[in-house]
Amino acid sequence: MEFWNSTLGSGFILVGILDDSGYPELLCAAITALYTLALTSNGLLLLVITMDAQLHVPMYFLLGQLSLMDLFLTSVITPKAILDFLLKDNTISFGGCALQMFLELAIGGAEDLLLAFMAYDRYVAICQPLNYTILMSHKVCWLMIATSWSLASLSALGYSIYTMQYSFCKSRQVNHLFCEIPPLLKLACADTSRYELMVYLMGVTVLILPLAAILASYPLIEFTVLNMPLNEGRKKALVTSSSHFTMVRMWYRGASFMYVLLCPFYSPKQENISSVFYTIVTPALNPLIYSLRNKEVTGALKRVLGKWLSTHANL
Repeated sequence: MEFWNSTLGSGFILVGILDDSGYPELLCAAITALYTLALTSNGLLLLVITMDAQLHVPMYFLLGQLSLMDLFLTSVITPKAILDFLLKDNTISFGGCALQMFLELAIGGAEDLLLAFMAYDRYVAICQPLNYTILMSHKVCWLMIATSWSLASLSALGYSIYTMQYSFCKSRQVNHLFCEIPPLLKLACADTSRYELMVYLMGVTVLILPLAAILASYPLIEFTVLNMPLNEGRKKALVTSSSHFTMVRMWYRGASFMYVLLCPFYSPKQENISSVFYTIVTPALNPLIYSLRNKEVTGALKRVLGKWLSTHANL
């Protein structure tokens, strides 16, 4: 078989969901709207958490980090996909493909771990409130963030380098919205079965283990909440825990499809839809899920906007 030397060639051609849709213009408009919503909602939530002193607590510190990761993740994928469609140029260089893969894996892996740490925060706050200031101190929060980013980045670096060292066949067409491991391996000329097993084990480790920790904590949280007296504390606990669990379901549904539930019978279109869900849809909806029913966030937003309006009114 003749090989295409991807390191010397012009790169890959990304053929994603926008190129495989019956209504590409409408879908592009929807993706653009979702990206705009992600930028606005996550940016606003970060601003409110930073500026309002009442939100300077571990739960909102971690939520702010989640918004930052969502902003990074969707910005790695969405702007290029939109511009490629508008300019009718779907090419990406070999180096650009490697960088995009690394960033997507690093940010996605960090978000996996952060969601587990957020579940731990809710468990300590609800089930062990007397120890909360000790178990969720400022140093512990920063350690959680550093652990999420460092472990995810190291894993992403290793898998990106190993994936891109393969020789790829003459076909440069990647049937995916962006550079991701499973679609790229389909272009490799060598036998990738062992490496695909490694990728699967990575998916189990990075996705399923944090998810298992989250699922193990929620029965304890639910039991504690149901035994609380009917007051504002119980209502707040229900809102924050249910919002977090909703985000967990949205994120893990798409990510698990790509890296854990992979099946040879899944079409590229199904893989594309799954990737769009966890890289574009989820980052846009996460801030809304966590803030619309949260009185602390809506109250902080009103205070920040009130200060901004009063400041500009006095100018």
